[in-house]
Amino acid sequence: MSGLGTLLGQRLRRDWLQLTLWIVGTVVLAFAGLGGVSASYGTEQDRVGILAAVMANPVILLFRGLPSGTDSDAFIVFLLFPWLAMLAAFMSTFLAVRHTRGDEETGRLELIEATPAARWTPTLATIIHGLLANIVLGILVAAAFAAGGAALEGSLLVGFATAAVGVTFLGVGMLSSQLMRTSRGANSLSVWVLLAAFVLAGVGNALGTPSDDLTRIESSWLTWTSPFGWAENARAFDENLWWPVLLCVVAFAALVGVAVALQAPRDLGESVVAERRGRADAHGGLSSTTALVLRLSTGSTIGWMAGALIVGALSTSLGSVVDQIGGENPAIADILNSIASEGDLEQSIVAVFFTMVGLLAACAAIQTVARARQEEAHGTAEAVLATPVARVRWLADFVVIGFVAVVLTCGAAWLGAAAGAARNSETADELMRAAGVAAAGQVVAASVFLVLTALVFTLAPRLTMPVAWAVVVVAIVLGLFGPLFGFPDTLVNASPFAVTPVLDGTQIDPRGVWWLVGVVVAGGAASVLLMRRRELAADG
Repeated sequence: MSGLGTLLGQRLRRDWLQLTLWIVGTVVLAFAGLGGVSASYGTEQDRVGILAAVMANPVILLFRGLPSGTDSDAFIVFLLFPWLAMLAAFMSTFLAVRHTRGDEETGRLELIEATPAARWTPTLATIIHGLLANIVLGILVAAAFAAGGAALEGSLLVGFATAAVGVTFLGVGMLSSQLMRTSRGANSLSVWVLLAAFVLAGVGNALGTPSDDLTRIESSWLTWTSPFGWAENARAFDENLWWPVLLCVVAFAALVGVAVALQAPRDLGESVVAERRGRADAHGGLSSTTALVLRLSTGSTIGWMAGALIVGALSTSLGSVVDQIGGENPAIADILNSIASEGDLEQSIVAVFFTMVGLLAACAAIQTVARARQEEAHGTAEAVLATPVARVRWLADFVVIGFVAVVLTCGAAWLGAAAGAARNSETADELMRAAGVAAAGQVVAASVFLVLTALVFTLAPRLTMPVAWAVVVVAIVLGLFGPLFGFPDTLVNASPFAVTPVLDGTQIDPRGVWWLVGVVVAGGAASVLLMRRRELAADG
């Protein structure tokens, strides 16, 4: 096909830094996990205790994989695999959207189709590009496990499963690009499909059936509706089943087939979901830049709020699931009693769930402020700043609306928690207090990422999105996996998610809230001051 090699080479040169960051970050997580888990849970007795606690508190399965025995390598896969697969999925969806709907939106695709290259050359290049990226990722993940002393077959299966989940979401990204009119809409749809699939696998595992020795779980049918669930049921280093992973390949082929079928009849720039017709005259409320930013951010903010509402509801409603499982298995009931004697189990569950709420709020903040960079790169910011609108005011509008998005996202989670707590009148007050403290703390944590994104935008605008998203990924890895990997407390506490206030019994433990507030104030002030002298930076 004319120009395929040239186009593929150009895309590889264009994406080398982003792909390197995604791939290296995933491999480092795998390698660090091998060493950390081996050091922290080196004996079978340690692993048996952790797995028994997991059976007693299935909420943990929303953030981990499918338990498949006490073998050290299988235990590492249980703890790490869903996150390795999630990184591969994010990498693949962003790649797919960037080189399909993104290039179409910016006009690059029109220029390519004006050359002797065939109409399907860019699509084929995107498929090959995404497959190559995932193949390299899978090989390196397998090599990391093998280098850590894991069995070869299981290592190869983990690498293949990671790449297979990534390939599935390459297809999701390509299909979303055909459905949605903008790259922003396509990315949002892809991310929500990804998060829904992740949650479905976790809930399906939580609703599964524990074994009598409390070391394995047979996942429920719900897990089999998710690519993450297919890959987890391969049970690497245990049964080493390859066929569930092949379902990911089948799903990829189906998704790409549908995407190609939708692309064939449509005109360049069109989409299956038509763009909503605009008003003939602007509403009076759009006379300010603040109202304009609010209008641009409303859709994405509602999406993050919806996700937070669900997470909040789960945080206070899954206690009944824990009690039910404990009632069905006396061994689990004994473990629940021991956990409860060490601290309030339900408060701990709320705190864990609201860490995910903080992540959603941080994503809402980053997406809102990063939109300033998109407006600048697309040239629309120049038209706004050509009017009597100061640069500082323009950026401040994005920061303020981003903070509003953070508050609304955490507030939606609190409302969801209230709805879940209402089902249990005996502990409703305690649960709501725990949810309130957790929500307020996550507002502060997410605001750190808000001001850091604004600061990067003023100092290195072209790095705004990659740096902002990389920082939030590092923070969630440190917060969730730092203790698991044996990182020092100083490093773990560098994550805003790890030092938010929590309810300890009847007292509030502020932990690191004051240094978080200091970062927010200092970062916000610095970004505003630096913006006064910064020139507009075109896309590059």
